[in-house]
Amino acid sequence: MRSLEDRKIVILGIFIIIGVTYLIRLFYLQVIDETYKLSAKNQALRYVVQYAPRGLIYDRNNQLLVYNEAAYDIMVIPRQVKNIDTLGFCNLLGIEKAGFDLKMEEAKSFSTYKASVFEKQIPSSQFASISEKLYQYSGFYIQKRTLRKYPKPIASHVLGYVSEVSPTNITKDKYYRKGDYIGISGLEKEYEKELRGKRGRKVLLVDVHNRQKGSYKNGNYDSLAVEGDNLYCTIDRDLQEYGEQLMRNKRGSIVAIEPATGQILALISSPSYDPNLLVGRDRSDNYNNLVANDTLNPLFNRAINAQYRPGSIFKLVESLIGLQTGIITTDTRIKCNRGIINCHGSHSNDNLVEAIQHSCNPYFYQVYKKIIQQGKSNSIFKDSEIGLKQWHEMVTKFGFGQKLKSDIPGIGSGLVPDVNFYNKWYGEGRWAFSTIYSNSIGEGELGVVPIQMANLAATIANKGYYYTPHLIKSISDSGRIREEFVTKNLTGIDSKYFDPVISAMSAVVNQDGGTARRARLDSIEVCGKTGTVQNKDRPDHSVFICFAPRENPKIAIAAYVEYSDFGGLWSAPISALMIEKYLTGEVTNKAKEQRILDASFLTIYEEK
Repeated sequence: MRSLEDRKIVILGIFIIIGVTYLIRLFYLQVIDETYKLSAKNQALRYVVQYAPRGLIYDRNNQLLVYNEAAYDIMVIPRQVKNIDTLGFCNLLGIEKAGFDLKMEEAKSFSTYKASVFEKQIPSSQFASISEKLYQYSGFYIQKRTLRKYPKPIASHVLGYVSEVSPTNITKDKYYRKGDYIGISGLEKEYEKELRGKRGRKVLLVDVHNRQKGSYKNGNYDSLAVEGDNLYCTIDRDLQEYGEQLMRNKRGSIVAIEPATGQILALISSPSYDPNLLVGRDRSDNYNNLVANDTLNPLFNRAINAQYRPGSIFKLVESLIGLQTGIITTDTRIKCNRGIINCHGSHSNDNLVEAIQHSCNPYFYQVYKKIIQQGKSNSIFKDSEIGLKQWHEMVTKFGFGQKLKSDIPGIGSGLVPDVNFYNKWYGEGRWAFSTIYSNSIGEGELGVVPIQMANLAATIANKGYYYTPHLIKSISDSGRIREEFVTKNLTGIDSKYFDPVISAMSAVVNQDGGTARRARLDSIEVCGKTGTVQNKDRPDHSVFICFAPRENPKIAIAAYVEYSDFGGLWSAPISALMIEKYLTGEVTNKAKEQRILDASFLTIYEEK
């Protein structure tokens, strides 16, 4: 009997221990651990993401380029959608029944009990009429967010655009969740982490009719959203807008840089588009139209991606290399032998300054020949390899043949052919100067992008160095800037050799016989060089680089107008107008301005 009593006590003790354990756990869950209460009340609670407003973007003069405007997403929790008037709901949102069914299926495939976006980016103008009736439809609620807006429809290629994150974005960066937005191009992409801020969360009580009844626990479980940093851009909004007007009905680009800092004053690619088109509920349709239906390809950023041969402008680089290596001096005269290579204009035996002024092809043919074939090897092929290697090293120090380490995503590198390039193309020991002489006048295999050409103008203005062209002068009010943007990039050319080149560039614009007289300004000394990029069976591209004023230069420009013929006809006057606008605030030669505004070169291309 005693043994039976002992067993009863043991069993009773076990039950008591189990009961006490459950009581303690129940007390902890119901009194101490608030997360259990949150879980238990999920049907009465709503978890709303508080999206952080993206940082604003200002121009160099603190004029607004991008701001935020309130918009609203309709969210859905599929398991809570019961017995609703589907037709009435579709009419409220302005959607079709088929669209409703599709969106519901997508929401269910994501989660039946987690909220997802049903209809996104409802503008403020439609918000009031929707919000006052939405409580009638269980499982749906409104979540506030912001959309990008642009006070002026300019600088679309600079600013870029934002779009909803893709699965790939979410996989790469665990910060993002379905329904978030991310910068896709331009500054929005490059400075995404600075602009995006930090999301917050609000926990709300809702009643059986899906109406909000206030914050849960006085907001103890809420977290505040943190706004993104503002960006202060190097762009001059007024100059950017003016340049886009000048490039209307034209293909091409304008890049303007402040030589002393490398700050980009204007970056224009034409044709362009209104950045407001890629915002809101119509964004997808507008994007598809820009991509598929617009043969002018307005989304393509010609200023950083269009690759051209540099043309006669490259003669400036050849001059500086020739002077630095001692191949020529400023007094070196070379006959304009047009039996070797074609030329234009009335000149015959130029020195260096005159050869640049007249853009003499035979002169620079001979300069390049002296650079490539220096007699360092008895083999003409080996000798050409030695010369080309030295030439390649010196050219790339000007920023050619490489991606400038800028804050412009997607920038192109162009091409400066080296020994390996020609060995692969022609075969080792099977090429020499006579094979590659077209490089001498900026033709041949050379390729540049317009921003590199603007950087060349800035480099010459600085007499031998450049700061990497960039778009942001400060992040927030801190004055923060990337270190590489305040680091000098040296070309290795002595500053003394730039003086004769600059004198020649001044003569190109300001003296009789110069090829860019249309760039002349009465009150400002402009120094420049024209170029013509040849196109087989189509009009040539008009190119011009310049800087001004000659002393203490404030602006350097590269302008491209595709299929418009000689550089002095169109790119030169466009550059002059940009310079005058920036330095004086107004344009005095209205006839010159109107000529550019009226010009169109789109139909020429389309007819070919």
